[in-house]
Amino acid sequence: MANRTRALLTLACLACAATGWLAAQDLPDGNPYTGDAEAIRTGMGLYRLNCADCHGVDATGVRGPDITGVWAAGRTDAGLFQTVRNGVAGTEMIPPRRARDDEIWKILAYLRTLATPTAAAASTGDAANGAEIFGQNCSGCHRVNAAGGRLGPDLSRIGSARSRATLISHVREGSRPRSNSGYAPVALTTDEGRAVRGVTKNEDMFSIQVMEVEGRIQGYAKDGLEALEKPDGSLMPVFGPDRLSDADLEDLLAYLETLRGFDPAVP
Repeated sequence: MANRTRALLTLACLACAATGWLAAQDLPDGNPYTGDAEAIRTGMGLYRLNCADCHGVDATGVRGPDITGVWAAGRTDAGLFQTVRNGVAGTEMIPPRRARDDEIWKILAYLRTLATPTAAAASTGDAANGAEIFGQNCSGCHRVNAAGGRLGPDLSRIGSARSRATLISHVREGSRPRSNSGYAPVALTTDEGRAVRGVTKNEDMFSIQVMEVEGRIQGYAKDGLEALEKPDGSLMPVFGPDRLSDADLEDLLAYLETLRGFDPAVP
């Protein structure tokens, strides 16, 4: 009986895998609604309903990344369709609720009208040295391809999500995360006098959940705290020229620009 059950489960898994593979193969090469004015208008409404809270009304990013440059960065219509339909594991990117396939294509047709026409000039730095600089200065807080810290955002797709100018600004001047982004800084003192620094993950009227700088997630009852402060800015240090030379910054940018996730439609 156990062997028969295992066999049935194996067949079911193979069937699911085959179905997913066939669905991927059956996708059209291009978006069937590209240039269709009525479909684009529908896609605009669907985008604002499902996507704008994270990616912004103009798709240049809020909590989620700027997605106006994804085609210029080399993504395909079929790959973007699969990303929207399936979401991105381990991120806030989830599939639109109850969206039909044709509605996803219409959203993408609308986004095409906002897309930047060409990719930005690539960095001239040494990406290999940039990877070492990232490992020494950034990986304690940021993850790339499932390796690294969790105190800051996952940067596995940062090369296609943020422009070169934005990356330079964040490194040289720091960033100011939104209060509900999951990365807003917090400093508190417990009733035993223990000082805690970290980022706010969840909060309500009575409690606050913090990811501490050591990486532990801990909840605190507010009535048990001596102090609770929410500093401006972020926990990310500012890397001025005295801390990171222009040449090293160029190498770091070259590495970050290689972090583009993947296109599901490309083997």
